[in-house]
Amino acid sequence: MPIPKEERYTFADILNWDIDARIELIDGMPYMMAPPTTEHQRILMELSYQLRAFLEGKKCQVFPAPFGVRLFSKKEDRPEDETGLLEPDITVVCDPGKLDKHGCKGAPDFIVEIISPSSQRRDRLEKYNLYQMAGVREYWIVDPERKLVQAVALEDGRYPLPQVYTATDKAPVSVLEGCVIDLGPVLTGGIENA
Repeated sequence: MPIPKEERYTFADILNWDIDARIELIDGMPYMMAPPTTEHQRILMELSYQLRAFLEGKKCQVFPAPFGVRLFSKKEDRPEDETGLLEPDITVVCDPGKLDKHGCKGAPDFIVEIISPSSQRRDRLEKYNLYQMAGVREYWIVDPERKLVQAVALEDGRYPLPQVYTATDKAPVSVLEGCVIDLGPVLTGGIENA
């Protein structure tokens, strides 16, 4: 079934579309997502592995994409009321009350986006601002080309200047006490471009 042509959509519309493409919804506007690269998926798996190992036996849970996040939704909101749906590359949720059968309803505690040339503007500007406004406590942007991670943790409702980490660093996840990510295997274990 083709996507109907309307001005704005809701989460209910997305649930009814018969398409295989991944779609994000920002203020009612759909954005199709390009398929991830091999390097993107390798980074996603390494980060997910390290986070999962740390969270074993703890209340927080890690979810790699595809996993839907409806940042501004309240418990009582119905899919027809929701005009936003994002699929961060990695989502950590510490409040099980925010989880439902479609993903996370409300702001997760920690989000990671692995940028690509096609997603850079949305991840660095639009999503950055949405995550900040929603109260996502920590946000990391992984840049595979530059081999670095930019990390921000919410302070007084705002993200300060980012901490920048490279492949030689072990980066703390400030919202997960005691969690440190070894960025060596995250940023250097991939496929080299010929």
